[in-house]
Amino acid sequence: MLDRLRSRLGSSLSSVGLLFARLELSPTAWTVVGLVVSLLSAWSYSTGGYGGELLGGVLILVAGWFDIVDGAVARVTGKVSARGAFLDSTLDRVAEVGLFLGILVGGYANPVFVFLGLSLSLLVSYTRAKGDALGVKLAGVGIGERSERLLILAISSLVGLVGWGVLLVVLVAGFTFVERSYTATRGLGGASPKSISTERATPPL
Repeated sequence: MLDRLRSRLGSSLSSVGLLFARLELSPTAWTVVGLVVSLLSAWSYSTGGYGGELLGGVLILVAGWFDIVDGAVARVTGKVSARGAFLDSTLDRVAEVGLFLGILVGGYANPVFVFLGLSLSLLVSYTRAKGDALGVKLAGVGIGERSERLLILAISSLVGLVGWGVLLVVLVAGFTFVERSYTATRGLGGASPKSISTERATPPL
């Protein structure tokens, strides 16, 4: 949902990209900045208490802003690349693992729910990547994409209820995983791996 909203704000995001491009940092550099902020958020959660929870939520929002910046800068500078896309996606997963680890160490939620939240979040991302590799587009399928999951954690942290936020992430990520798996299996039908690999000679991202 948030990714679709982002696509409708093309002109505004272009302005953001032009503004930050003046700093002459590469899109990858902005991706790394976002990762650092996410890891600071994870550290904040690990300290425990409402102060750590509040700061963790604020830093999630800041990291989300830089997640917008790196893509906007890449587009306006014409530096969109397969390498950048790979690094962006991979570091997003690193950041997500860090956030759940921080929440676990801080003792904000039942460890089982933290484990399920992280596992299902990674499975949501995996199904999209695998679906894209097999020619089934899953972007926008489900209500628990990364942007929504992080927003849930951020908002719940600001009001001191990140434990409930983790539980909500489990629910929306689980639903999205099932929905994407169903959509992918229907889209693939009876296609054999051999025919799929023949149709897609270029390795997917």
